[in-house]
Amino acid sequence: MTIWRRWRAAARKRDDRGPSGLSLLPWLLMGLGALSHLLGGDAPNPWIGGLGLLAFNSLYIAIVFRAFDPRCRETPLTWGLLIGLGVLTFGLAIGYGREWLLLFPLLGLGVGAVVRRGRLLPAITFPLVAAVGAVTFWRDGWDSIGIVYGTFISIMVTAAILALDETVRQLRATREELARAAVEKERLRFSRDLHDLLGHTLSVIVVKSEVVRRLAPRDLDAALAQVADIESVGRQALTEIREAVTGYREGSLATELDRARDALSSAGIEPVVRRSGPLLEPQTEALLSWVVRESATNAVRHSGASRCEIALSGAEDRVRLTVTDNGRGPSSGTPGSGLRGLRERVAAAGGTLDSGPAPRGGFRVTAELPVETSVQHRGEPTG
Repeated sequence: MTIWRRWRAAARKRDDRGPSGLSLLPWLLMGLGALSHLLGGDAPNPWIGGLGLLAFNSLYIAIVFRAFDPRCRETPLTWGLLIGLGVLTFGLAIGYGREWLLLFPLLGLGVGAVVRRGRLLPAITFPLVAAVGAVTFWRDGWDSIGIVYGTFISIMVTAAILALDETVRQLRATREELARAAVEKERLRFSRDLHDLLGHTLSVIVVKSEVVRRLAPRDLDAALAQVADIESVGRQALTEIREAVTGYREGSLATELDRARDALSSAGIEPVVRRSGPLLEPQTEALLSWVVRESATNAVRHSGASRCEIALSGAEDRVRLTVTDNGRGPSSGTPGSGLRGLRERVAAAGGTLDSGPAPRGGFRVTAELPVETSVQHRGEPTG
């Protein structure tokens, strides 16, 4: 069983590599007729014929092996060998005739292996077949019409099969590359979703836990209410993680704004939310929801702000979301992985995302996206 599995694995590797020059070597048996004619003493100048047959076999083997190497197939050396094989084949066929005419189909195999497609194939094939027909009729009359047909078929069939095999292997490689790209894209999507989901959720849980710790000695009922909120946030996080795993999570902007307002309030940051403009498509709302979530999470965790303003405004063709706090901003000048991931998502949707210090101090995140106009939505400031 082990030997069988090894043989099957080796066979699969051979299939992946495709055919090689070995697949055209058995056709050299067609030259046995010329060898028999030579050994039977019927050929004049047998030493010349023997050397010519040896040179033919050597050139044929070199050509077919180079034809299956993409780096060597169209090099000047390969073309030189092919031209030399053609000259030698015509010389032997003209000089000896009879069985030596069977070398023409072998020449056709070499031509088909090297010239597989394009305009060069018919430009070489038809003049070559015409020349083969002229030599064949001169040496053997109409009895050798099969040689001409065999030469034509050997060129065209070899070129078609090898070109098709090359195309199939290219398509297979492309399919594997697309599959790898799809896996990488899904892995990147899940890592971004997980970062955004857990970063926001854990930040809210930490903030509310600190509130519980401060309230528990003074107001047990208020502390228990915060504990209930922590439980609700945790359950919601589990639901969102399941949705992120399956890839069907669609964020609701209104819900995300409410969560951001609650998280900011729990952290002692005054939330101010302003929304105006047209109703948005679900995909646009989902993407802006991620921006609101990440920006609110950063404000809770890093800003040390006392006020955070979330402003959403839209025109007929674009919508703008701005999240500004009056805190100290991130500790480093470079944005974190969350903002980098959001910038890539927004760019993929045809929008832009900028982040940095606000003109009057603090930190600002601005996202702009193209939108399709819908029913006008008039929002009022809330805080």
